[in-house]
Amino acid sequence: MAYRIGVIGGSGYTGVELLRILHSHPEAEVVLTTADSNAGAMVGELYPSLKAAYPRLAYTSVAGASLAGLDLVFVALPHGASQAIMPSVLSSVPHVVDLGADFRLPPALYKEWYGEEHTAPDLQESFAFGLPEVFRSKIGSSAHVASPGCYPTVSSLTLAPLLANGVVAPEGILVDAMSGVSGAGRSAKVTSLFSEVDGTIAAYGLLNHRHTAEIELVLSHVAGVPVSVLFTPHLVPMVRGIHATAHARPIQSGLSTEALLAMYREYYADEPFVVVTDSPPTTKACMGANTLHMTVRYDARTDSILALGVIDNLVKGASGQAIQNANILLGIPEATGLPITGLMP
Repeated sequence: MAYRIGVIGGSGYTGVELLRILHSHPEAEVVLTTADSNAGAMVGELYPSLKAAYPRLAYTSVAGASLAGLDLVFVALPHGASQAIMPSVLSSVPHVVDLGADFRLPPALYKEWYGEEHTAPDLQESFAFGLPEVFRSKIGSSAHVASPGCYPTVSSLTLAPLLANGVVAPEGILVDAMSGVSGAGRSAKVTSLFSEVDGTIAAYGLLNHRHTAEIELVLSHVAGVPVSVLFTPHLVPMVRGIHATAHARPIQSGLSTEALLAMYREYYADEPFVVVTDSPPTTKACMGANTLHMTVRYDARTDSILALGVIDNLVKGASGQAIQNANILLGIPEATGLPITGLMP
């Protein structure tokens, strides 16, 4: 019998991606989805791509949603929104996977990076940080998960082997990442208009992008010491995908590209969604898939390490990873229902 699933915030890009992937999940049945701004509309009316999958599923309001009897709920709301409803949600369902930022960081760190007090700080300890390749055991022993953002997912995993093996200094790490426009969400914004985005690349969030805190949280855990990162995101004229380019200073001698690639392959040997490649990875390879492709290089001329990683920001960077976390919570094989091959051409 399939697990009964709810999706709160099912009309944004991450919510719709959840609905798309969950339809092919053999042990999940979506029985409820909410969208306050589209309450009453049929899912297939708003998104024709989902019409065949959900011919009778309609959006309801959050206030009008009955969560009784659900096995797990995904919450795909903007930051600040899930903490307002989470006490009620947690009292109604046994498992929650939150795709927003509200429960990823300790309350004090949340206030530092988001500039506002957390309204449900007592609930933060109930959520494991949902990066399975790093926190799998913690996720498996928790009831709820806060899935990380797309930038921290690709940046942290691309750098993790270097810090876990003490190869690079924990300070002075640089990450430049480029994201497609879907990362900005579905709400109308001038900066997301085709005429504003097409034919140009723009950096944003200089020096203080909020996802920096998540990247440093993960890498500090992996390294066992505090790690500092200068993270710079860029908006590029494509719909889906993130490409992260990371630079770090080695603190070991005798390094080579071949040795680093071997180290990466050993570190991720048992990970079904991580692919270490000899050649530079492309975002196209990951489109529609829950996979992360990466490579690494040692440059003897500058004595520096270059690491590259790519993901689909809506799958491994959001909804696919959320389902990966849900599988762990429910005791289902982790890769169940998740696509691992990208769309070509």
